[in-house]
Formats: sequence, C-alpha cells, structure tokens
Amino acid sequence: MASPDRPSAPQADVATAPTRAETSTARAALNTLKGSAGNLVEWYDVYVYTVFATYFEAQFFDPDDENSTLYIYAIFAVTFIMRPVGSWFFGRYADRRGRKDALVLSVAVMASASFVVAIMPTREVIGAWAAVILIIARLVQGFATGGEYGTSATYMSEAATADRRGFLSSFQYVTLVGGHVLAQFTLLIALSALDVDAVSDWGWRIGFFIGGIAALVVLWIRRTMDETLSESHLEAIRAGKDSDAGSLRALFTTHWRPLLLVFLITAGGTVAFYTYSVNAPAIIKSTIGADHAMTATWVNLLGLVFLMLLQPVGGLISDKVGRKPLLVFFGIGGVLYTYVLLTFLPQTTSPLAAFALTAIGYVVLTGYTSINAIVKAELFPAEFRALGVGIGYALANSAFGGTAPLLFQAAKSSDRDDVFTMYVTVVIGVSLLVYVFGLKNKGITVLDREQGSAWAAREPTATTRAGHGPARS
Repeated sequence: MASPDRPSAPQADVATAPTRAETSTARAALNTLKGSAGNLVEWYDVYVYTVFATYFEAQFFDPDDENSTLYIYAIFAVTFIMRPVGSWFFGRYADRRGRKDALVLSVAVMASASFVVAIMPTREVIGAWAAVILIIARLVQGFATGGEYGTSATYMSEAATADRRGFLSSFQYVTLVGGHVLAQFTLLIALSALDVDAVSDWGWRIGFFIGGIAALVVLWIRRTMDETLSESHLEAIRAGKDSDAGSLRALFTTHWRPLLLVFLITAGGTVAFYTYSVNAPAIIKSTIGADHAMTATWVNLLGLVFLMLLQPVGGLISDKVGRKPLLVFFGIGGVLYTYVLLTFLPQTTSPLAAFALTAIGYVVLTGYTSINAIVKAELFPAEFRALGVGIGYALANSAFGGTAPLLFQAAKSSDRDDVFTMYVTVVIGVSLLVYVFGLKNKGITVLDREQGSAWAAREPTATTRAGHGPARS
C-alpha cells in the first residue's frame, strides 16, 4: 500500500506506547466472530428495508402515485447523509475510548431504530407523519451504520494476527453480505407463510422486529469482546498526551493523503456493490418476480449466499499474493462487466441465467469487498484509524453507494438506463486508476509497523528492532 503520513511530533507519546493488546490466533478468531456478529445484525437492519421496500411502500405513500417507489428509495439514499456524521462520532469515540465501547453503543442505537419502524403507525393512521417518522428512524440507523463500518473494520483488522489479516478481516463483508442474506431469507419465510397482501399489510413489520431483537442479543455478545487497543495506549490518550487522537481537524490536516486514498478506493467499490447487490436483485424481482415472486427471491438469496462465501476466499488469496492484485482484478472486471450485467439481466427471464449473470458479477465484486476493510485500516495510525477509515468510507459511500439505487430507479423511469451504466463504469474506472497507480503491493503499512508484518516475517523491520514486537504476530 502507499505510505500514509507519519504521525506528527505531538503524537509521539501515544505512538511510542504499544498499541496492541495481547492476543493469539484462537483469541483473534473468537473476537472476529463476536465483532462480526454485530456487523451481521446492523447490516441486516440496513437491508431489510430494501428487501421489503416494494411490499410496504403503500403503507407510507399513495399507491396511485407513480413516484412512490422513487420516494422509498430516496429515503434509503437520504439515510446515507448521516453516515459521515456517525463515522465522525463513533470514529472519534473508538479512537479515544476504545473499539469495544464504540461497537456496543452503535448496535444499541441500531436496535432502538429498528423497534421504532416495527411498531410505528402507517399513513392511514397518521397521514404524512408516517413518512416523517420513517425518515427519522432511517436517519438514526444511518448514523449507527456510519459508526459501525469504520469501527468494525478497524477492530477486525487489529484483532487479527499479521499473517491472517486478509482472511479474518474479510468476515466484515461475510457478515455485511450475510445481513442481506438474512433479510432475503426473512422475506422468503414471510412469503412462504403469508400471501403477498398480508406481507404488504403487516408482515413487513416482522423483519424489522427481528432486527431489533437480534441487536439486543448482539449487544450482550459485544460486551464480552476483548479490546484491541492496549490499556497503556488508551491510558496515554486519557492522560492527555495526545489531544489530537480522533480529531477531525488533525485527520484532514495531517492525514489527508490516506483519507483521500480511502475515499477513492471506496468510490468504485461502493457503487459496484450497490449496483450488483441491490439493483441487480431488484431487476430480477421485476422480470422473473412479476408472476413468480418466490422464484425471484430464491435466485437473489442463492446469489447473495454465493457472494458471502466468496469473501474468505478473497481474504485468503490476499494473504498470499497481496491486496493490490485483487483490487486491480475488481477494477478491470467492473469496467468490463457492468455493461453486460445491466444490459442483459433485464432481458433475462430464466432463473438459471439470472443467477449466472449475478454470480459472475459477485466474483468480480469480491476483489473489492473481501479486502477493502484491511486495505483502509492499514493506512492509518491507531489513534486515527477508526475515524479515518469511517469518514473516508462514509463520504464515498454517501456520494456513490447510497445514491445508486435512487439513480438507477430515476434512469429506469426515464428510459436512460445507458446513462446509469456509463456512470457506474466511469466511477469504477477512476478507482481502478487509484488501485494501479496509488497503491503498492506488500509494502510495510502503518498497521505493520505497529503490530508486525506478515510480508516482512523473514526480515525484521525497524519497528521490530526498536522493540515493538515480532514481525509476525
């Protein structure tokens, strides 16, 4: 990876304190499971909205309004406004008070919002206020999600041993996609037990209620996680030896280069992720699902399971060959395949062909999703890691990811699908240039200097010689 800015002089006291709490391979795996469980639930709560959207939109907007579907996806897009705010709040919290406490708080906030959506009255009861409450609840969830991504990416990267960082950190997207899988599976069960009218009338509430209950369970699980930052590091921050830790001002002035890298790395990946995993399933629903809703749901569910299972494979490969080759693979594949997916999938009525088209896209997408967390976490020092990863991701995610379903619907309604296809291809192409020219492969990163490097296992680094631990964890 490209070398980010080095810590400035005022950060020296914190930088010299060992950042990592003691761990082992078994403990790292256990902490990864605990951390990813919360990630699973938070992203379930995000995607249960898009999965059930076409069923509950009439509960909030007039079904006779031809723009009602557009309004539903506009609410999905608007919630991304809160992600940078959540990334700032939880990132600063995590960098100054520890990753564990921030992750516990974020899942508690998400649980509260899920229960609100599950029990709130509809437009038949309170009119336009139903849409207002929905928007507020989704904004709160956007706030929690913004904090979840950066903090969980940081936690899983720091909890992993050096030679398994790619594999263990890939579980962030295993559970992120897993949240989508669970949302699809919930819809499948609802459609099996209820008819479409019942799901549209009240069955959609079950999905949000399950999310709230699951979040409460994870709240307890996360309280038993280990903190990845050492007590001496946190104590140094609490003692005021680094007042800039978790500072937004210091992030934008001292660490703007890695922050910009995270934004550009994320841009192409996030627009592809939402295009391939949200828009593509919506296309399948509208083609195959017009008369066969269950069949379309099964195709989407199996496709997402396939994407979920690919993530550890990508992580393992990156631990062998480095992170950059996978990103370049995604960039080239995304530039070439987006046109194929968005052109031929709307013409496909065969479930098998639809699955094949999306599965190929998911293979391409894995080049980004499986390793994006560790790539970003490796760029920042511990006292800015959660904030830097979270803010860089959230800004790009809000600009390019959350808007993708809305832009797709707008392009579709105006018969300009080709414009949307070109837009996605160009954004991926810009990120591809960053992958090729802005990143190095198997370079010693900031995280390596703090915790040891798998790549430099046979050649002790300057950090190792200075007494900061072995080159391989």
